[in-house]
Amino acid sequence: MKNFLSKHRLICFIVFFLVSALQVNAADSIAIIPKPLSMQVHDGHFMLTNATSITSSSSDASIQQTIQWFNNKIATSTGFHLSTNQSSRNSIRLLLNKQLDTSLHDEGYTLKVAQSNIIITANKAAGLFYGLQTVLQLLPPSIESVTTIQNMQWTMPCVDIKDVPRFGWRGLMLDVSRHFFTKQEVEAYIDQMARYKFNTLHLHLADDEGWRIEIKSLPQLTQTGAWRVKRTGRWGTFMPAFAGEPTTEGGFYTQDDMREIIKYAQDRFITILPEIDVPAHSLALITSYPNLSCTQLQYSVSVGGKGYKRNDNVLCVGNDSTFSILDKIFTEIAALFPNPYIHVGGDEAYKGFWDACPKCQKRMADEHLKNVDELQSYFVKRVEEIVESKGKKLIGWDEILEGGLAPNATVMSWRGMSGGIAAAKMNHKVVMTPWDYCYIDLYQAEPIGEPPTYGLCRLSDSYNYEPVPDSVDEKLILGGQGNLWSESIPTFRHAEYMTWPRGMALAEVYWSSKTNKNWNDFITRLEKQFPRLDAANIKYSTSMYNVVFKPERIKNSDFGVTLTTEVKGLDIYYTFDNTNPDNFSAKFDGKPIVFPVGATYLNVIAYRNGKPIGKQINIPKDVLDDRLDEGHHEY
Repeated sequence: MKNFLSKHRLICFIVFFLVSALQVNAADSIAIIPKPLSMQVHDGHFMLTNATSITSSSSDASIQQTIQWFNNKIATSTGFHLSTNQSSRNSIRLLLNKQLDTSLHDEGYTLKVAQSNIIITANKAAGLFYGLQTVLQLLPPSIESVTTIQNMQWTMPCVDIKDVPRFGWRGLMLDVSRHFFTKQEVEAYIDQMARYKFNTLHLHLADDEGWRIEIKSLPQLTQTGAWRVKRTGRWGTFMPAFAGEPTTEGGFYTQDDMREIIKYAQDRFITILPEIDVPAHSLALITSYPNLSCTQLQYSVSVGGKGYKRNDNVLCVGNDSTFSILDKIFTEIAALFPNPYIHVGGDEAYKGFWDACPKCQKRMADEHLKNVDELQSYFVKRVEEIVESKGKKLIGWDEILEGGLAPNATVMSWRGMSGGIAAAKMNHKVVMTPWDYCYIDLYQAEPIGEPPTYGLCRLSDSYNYEPVPDSVDEKLILGGQGNLWSESIPTFRHAEYMTWPRGMALAEVYWSSKTNKNWNDFITRLEKQFPRLDAANIKYSTSMYNVVFKPERIKNSDFGVTLTTEVKGLDIYYTFDNTNPDNFSAKFDGKPIVFPVGATYLNVIAYRNGKPIGKQINIPKDVLDDRLDEGHHEY
């Protein structure tokens, strides 16, 4: 009897150990981004098969569209076509709460994965859609495959999840003016955003380099303003257009194109914010209608200049025709886009032409304006009246604060947090998007190892960013977004490379609770996202593995260099003799290293578990020295 009990205890212990191990493994395999509010992992798995059904008791059209979207999404990789007519034993059920769960708000959801069924509940259809996004992330990475995979077991761990976004505005901005992206590319970008629960796509539709939206009452805008001469190379170095040179670079969206994009986004619970940037950044508009600038000279659409102050790209505020044309533009924009806001830009207006313009000076005198800052404020307030007359609300970059903020304007703060703080203290709503955390067109690692651009915004910068300053009421912060300006982004593949994974970091900033964020945990989950992007043929950056250089002055030497990495636990190897380092080279031990006499290059690479990871960086000594002189102590 004693032996029997001992064996029984041993068997129970083994079973308990195996179950516990399975639970740990299941938990380790879960890598949801953005991180849910709460999650409990249970024994067992749900298996998705061709016999699985997906149903909802609601006849809501958006829910039925979501079911169709999910079916289409998984059909590509699995070959399955789930039944939507009955609830089988193996089922996915989408339920709207009959009594609102106030803790879920409009976009939250609960997800219960059991061995026989998946139940997603939400107050509104958006929450059900986001719940299905989480389901996809619980399935194997191959669910994102662009081709059908045979003989695959599509299982997911049993979990209980409750998830609610922190902010209602979770966006990315895509600049389609500097470089034009096709309708199909914009729709692909929307699909990528939906994976990580973004809900706003801000389209920068007009700038000096191109007008991208059809305005039927002003056909010259797309006949002339949408096209420029072709140039290839580094932005800002291009030769200007020559006389008679054909304008073959560019493109635009017809209003029918845009309606299709808007519907495509709506089906994924993403709203599109249109931006027509005025009064500056208006050269494409001025090229189409030369009477709108202070000089009234005929220009060409910009190919990519060296600085906005050198261009006569600012609308004449003293010219009544400026406001007549803007009224036509905003009439059609308001009718086309369902978003309650129209973005009017308002940034980087060089006011020197206004100082020298008789019409602008007369306007200042007539309106009793003391300076050109107040003239800009006059312009924005008048544009706000136009926008509001179309049933929309105005939003603009933080320069619209200059000279006095329009009465009902919402501010998008890009030059840091200060503009947002100032607007919030005046009780205006704010979208936080400071450039040093949210400009995803900036370098994301050591510039020598990256395609050319400007500035620096590492993955860790984006992830560790906190959108709500201590001095501001969080209720006034609508949320925020990442901004992808496309001066140095000539292709959609490069747009993907610049967006991901920093877009995932910002998705977590704007969705997940502040207390749920953890850099090391994020990296663990992020690395498990990469196979999903690979399966979907999405280009992304692994620059987070690249070495970070910290030059510093040290005693009895020009300077020393400390080497670090954003991702912890990596080994760094280096050489000074112009050879490629590997794990048999000198290993960085934490102490600043000094260039030997005669050495002009420091070559470095990071390793993990004996394998190279990230890029090899070969950095000249004089570059590091220059950075010290310029006060840049870390790249």
